[in-house]
Amino acid sequence: MNFIKTATNYHDLSSMPLGWKKSYVKYLGNYINGYPFKPDNWSFQGKPILRIQNLSNPNADFNRYEGEISEAYLVHKGDILISWSASLGVYKWLGEDAWLNQHIFKVEINTKLVFEEYFVWLASWFIKELEHKAHGSTMQHLTWNAFGNFPVLLPPMPEQKAIAHYLDKETAKIDQLIEAKKRLLELLDEKRRALITHAVTRGLNPDVPMRDSGVEWIGEIPKHWKVEFAKWLFKEIDDRSTTGQEELLTVSHITGITPRSEKDVNMFKAESMEGYKVCQSGDLIINTLWAWMGAMGVSFQPGIVSPSYHVYRPQGEYHPVYLDYLVRIPIFAEEAIRYSKGVWISRLRLYPEEFFQILLPVPPLEEQYKIGKYLMEKTKKLDNLSIATKKTMDLLQERRTSLITAAVTGQLKIS
Repeated sequence: MNFIKTATNYHDLSSMPLGWKKSYVKYLGNYINGYPFKPDNWSFQGKPILRIQNLSNPNADFNRYEGEISEAYLVHKGDILISWSASLGVYKWLGEDAWLNQHIFKVEINTKLVFEEYFVWLASWFIKELEHKAHGSTMQHLTWNAFGNFPVLLPPMPEQKAIAHYLDKETAKIDQLIEAKKRLLELLDEKRRALITHAVTRGLNPDVPMRDSGVEWIGEIPKHWKVEFAKWLFKEIDDRSTTGQEELLTVSHITGITPRSEKDVNMFKAESMEGYKVCQSGDLIINTLWAWMGAMGVSFQPGIVSPSYHVYRPQGEYHPVYLDYLVRIPIFAEEAIRYSKGVWISRLRLYPEEFFQILLPVPPLEEQYKIGKYLMEKTKKLDNLSIATKKTMDLLQERRTSLITAAVTGQLKIS
């Protein structure tokens, strides 16, 4: 669950609702920290080791442990867990029995003070409130003092049950709306990909005669289009910056080529960019290490890129807008994978020798211009709809957050 930060002035006893009392997180239960497993303990057999990545990503692979440790570290279905380092969050475990890794609390709730289902909602709120007390810039880490001594307000037990029931019901309605918006975003993304793929490989005229391109990833193309090896279409450029003062560009499989200054990037930046590769507007830039993910695109401004990237200059056969759409469709990334070198997918590298072996469709330049213009107009409409949908999701999430905050802090009267 993601919640916005809220003010905490309602912890003042004088403003508490009648019958509520002030307490602290440390009194709400017994918090058992996980076992400090090391990579040497990992195995392919035994019970799964429950790490933070397994809580935040249900599809993440498990490491396993087949030894014996205290049963206190065993997590059962229905146990409440709180991750207090890296990615902060509250979860109810619904999987098989697993060993608990360090940096995660298993909570044995003090049922004399708090109703279990109410605790989940309360914890979802206070863990987000505690984020600003976490240590570390990129790796958040809560101290026990900040966690245990955080003040909360507790209503009488019957009211806790009523609040938990109310939040279960009301957030379920909001969650359904959010899921519907997520599905809409997926459909819009799917439509966008299909639209681009069809236009750059089939053209815009549905009545034009077609022929088999002879290339599996391209399929049928208009009869008058050409198919060429990349080595006849591009020239590798290895010009280097002498000052490092040019605009630094970055390559992303999501946004293509953009100025790094426009990105919120926490990765290390070299003190000097002398020797970085220089590119011109219209050049194709491929991130050699991440080409298998589709990290490539056409630059629409001059600048410099990492020395580990490869810069290719079209030799008069491509319009830059059409080319950018072409190389960023998923089926082209799959073709890049086929020609990349490496043992594992994450280690694949697309070098010039292999890139030059890829066959590409080449429509007439005038037709490329029309395709590019058409796609810019159509994708802008889809992108605007996606932006509006995301804003609606944000508003729904804020509504959800406000509802929980008001309920667990006594601002919302629930009988």
